[in-house]
Amino acid sequence: MPLLEALSRNMEEVVTTEEIKAMSSTGAKAYIGIEPSGLPHIGTGFLWAKKMTEVYNQGVETTILLADWHAMINDKLGGDLDKIRESGETIMKTMRAFGLPDGVKFVWAKDVVANSDYWKLLLQVAKNSNLARITRALPIMGRSEEEAEKDFSKYIYPLMQVTDIFYMNLDIAFGGMDQRHAHMLARDIAEKMGRKKVISIHGSLLGSLKGSGRMDTFKKMSKSDPDSAIFISDSREEVNRKLKGAFCPAGQVEGNPVMDLFRHVVFPYIDHEVTIHRPPKKGGELQVKSYNELESLYLKNEIHPMDLKSAAADSLNELIEPGRAVFR
Repeated sequence: MPLLEALSRNMEEVVTTEEIKAMSSTGAKAYIGIEPSGLPHIGTGFLWAKKMTEVYNQGVETTILLADWHAMINDKLGGDLDKIRESGETIMKTMRAFGLPDGVKFVWAKDVVANSDYWKLLLQVAKNSNLARITRALPIMGRSEEEAEKDFSKYIYPLMQVTDIFYMNLDIAFGGMDQRHAHMLARDIAEKMGRKKVISIHGSLLGSLKGSGRMDTFKKMSKSDPDSAIFISDSREEVNRKLKGAFCPAGQVEGNPVMDLFRHVVFPYIDHEVTIHRPPKKGGELQVKSYNELESLYLKNEIHPMDLKSAAADSLNELIEPGRAVFR
């Protein structure tokens, strides 16, 4: 598989495709930073394990940064570093259970920041930015300017994320679309500092199972609302219950979190056709081979929302079973 195709598979955006085409995978370094903040849901624990495996299989040196200091700044798990690091250990075990190769390295932020050169570089990064530009990057941590005004450490977070990229001498940075501000900040500062610009690859955020509420808003799966997300630790019964109650408007794809799961989780990684169990009077059982086929059928109302949700539950239960074993 060509490098660009492998790196961009199941991703939303690449900045830039031309830079990937011009690079060689030999000697290239890629990473994703993950805040340990509780039990991993399907986005963190499953999707990024699969994506980082694909990257590593291209011959790219691949690292997962367990951002414990960043999580502390962001008040995750009450800012308790012991709990944060326990969460990080769980994330490691979960991602390995989904086949993440041993060659993919886990690195703790606490070990990266232990070197004084890191803080020297952070100060150089700070000298090449300004408060307004850093403020625009605050959404990477789910924070507002008002929150940062009450806790100045929040402004340090974007600077640390840029410094991570420079200090680790990365060629490629992965993250959800919510990390775009940080990666663009890194590219802007790299230009000022005469450093190489990191190629930025962003994946879609999985929508809350409860829906967004309004057409012009988006709510992602969140650990703070357990019924909004599928956790790797969820039992089969829990997955079935959550999908049964999920927002899933008939004949609608946009803003439909169940269709998002098929698009980003099920079809990219399940190794067989998906079975839709419809009542005989509604056409009977369907075997669906691709997301595009599923979307076409659903838009034409040939699949009832409850049958779609049942198929999603069956598929997700199958996919997360190896990781679920970690929690047993």
